[in-house]
Amino acid sequence: MNAEQELIRLVERNKEKYYRIAFAYVKNKDDALDIIHDTIVKALQKIDSLRKKEYLETWFYRILINESISNIRKSTNIVYFDELPEYQIPAAEDLDKEQYLTLYSAIDKLPPKLKTIVILRFFEDMKLDEIAEITSTKLSTVKARLYKALKLLQMEIKDTDYDY
Repeated sequence: MNAEQELIRLVERNKEKYYRIAFAYVKNKDDALDIIHDTIVKALQKIDSLRKKEYLETWFYRILINESISNIRKSTNIVYFDELPEYQIPAAEDLDKEQYLTLYSAIDKLPPKLKTIVILRFFEDMKLDEIAEITSTKLSTVKARLYKALKLLQMEIKDTDYDY
């Protein structure tokens, strides 16, 4: 199987996961789909630059995250959480809609490097060493960024009236 075929199989197998990651950045269905499309096109165009096939998934994640961040930087269309339809907000037993809005709003305010760590760790349930590989950073840097992100999130939601 050649590299292009492997890439296509990888995308087909993980399309929901990739969509969730893109959506976590842009909070818009159409923009998330555009990011996925752009990521696939870029990956197919540059597949020959991939030296080792075993890094295909990590390489694709990097492209996806970079495309997501680029989209945010060039986008002037900002969607606020309170404007999202109710069905796009996941339900949990211990948090109501307003608490989710507060949490996701706080995550959205994080700098891109910290936001990436939070999304991959908590939305995609990745291990820290996997995140380090995907983001091309040291494990200690990932841990430090996660700690910093959690502290910033804690400070951001600290002033709410919720009992967590």
